Amino acid sequence: MSAIRLLVLGAVRQHGRAHGYQVRNDLEYWGAHEWSNAKPGSIYHALKQMAKQGLLLAHESAPSTAGGPPRTEYEITESGTSEYFTLLRAALTSYDQSVDVLSAGIGFIVDLERSEAVALLHERVAAIEGWRASVTEDYIPADGPESIGHIGEIMNLWVHSADVGAEWTRGLIARIEAGAYTFAGEGDPFVGVLPEGRENPYATSAADRDASR
Repeated sequence: MSAIRLLVLGAVRQHGRAHGYQVRNDLEYWGAHEWSNAKPGSIYHALKQMAKQGLLLAHESAPSTAGGPPRTEYEITESGTSEYFTLLRAALTSYDQSVDVLSAGIGFIVDLERSEAVALLHERVAAIEGWRASVTEDYIPADGPESIGHIGEIMNLWVHSADVGAEWTRGLIARIEAGAYTFAGEGDPFVGVLPEGRENPYATSAADRDASR
């Protein structure tokens, strides 16, 4: 699973209707260009591809308010919304996804109801624990990685990462259960986008911004 589809669908959905630069600006404000494959070319390609797939609706191009070339605006479709929530749930439960996928899922977790978010995170912990149990049938962490030569360092890395991942997930569950954050159906959500007209301090260079639309 690639994080770019989830990130782009989620960014368009939170605007209702957005052109490519708005989507890119939001994702750069989150720093997604640093921790995921949400680079300029990938974002614009994803928008066009998902429009072809019926996940986004491409509206007729409108002139840029900044005086630049016309920009196509995108709106998420019913199929796109279904795909978005499928990707979001998978990102939160699948322990073997890359960290950018999990990061994208956390970025949109509040689009779910609180109870579902907690249930999905419990699934994630259970999956991690299941994987760890299967691995430690042959590799015993208490014996140290040296017990099976330097290859043991590989197993040590993955077991340690699993333990840290499970601990972090349990901490997030506890914070959510204690009332942290505003989830779907609970009131006005947190607005994680830049106000209109405010310069993005995390944006890439102007030359890059204008390279694709």
